Order: sequence, then C-alpha cells, then structure tokens
Amino acid sequence: MSIESWRKKIDRIDDQILILLNIRASCAIEIGKLKRSQNIPVYSPEREKEILDRLVVNSPGPMTQHSIKTLFERIIDESRRTERITIEGNE
Repeated sequence: MSIESWRKKIDRIDDQILILLNIRASCAIEIGKLKRSQNIPVYSPEREKEILDRLVVNSPGPMTQHSIKTLFERIIDESRRTERITIEGNE
C-alpha cells in the first residue's frame, strides 16, 4: 500500500474515532445530569481507575500500556470538562 493509501485509511479511522468520542461525551453528559440530580460528585477516582485498568489490560497492542493510560486519562479529563460545561454552562 502507498503512503497516500495509508493516510486515507488513517483519515477514515480518525473520522470514526471522532464520532465515537462525541458519543462518549454525550453519555458522560447524561451521567453528569444523573450525578447532579443525585448529589454525587462528578469526579470518581475509583471509577476512573477501573476504566484505565480495564483498558490497559485489554489492549492488544501495539500501543504501550503507558500510551493507552495517558490517552484515556486525557479522554476522561475532556469528557469530564465537557460534562461540567454542558451542565453548569461555564468553561
């Protein structure tokens, strides 16, 4: 396969990742609404650890465990920020 073919493949994958990240953020917003209505804190370190541990263990590679953890920490942080902005209305 040529470089251009590989790049097009990556572009298609990026488009799919973008859709999935936005779906994930929408889910986080709904969870945030439920947490707010039940007076539960937005940040749940135990839940975050469960997510990260599960993803690191289940990753087939070639990304390293460190890379997976770092990437998903960022995704979780941004989901939490989006949740706050949507629910509280400020950035």
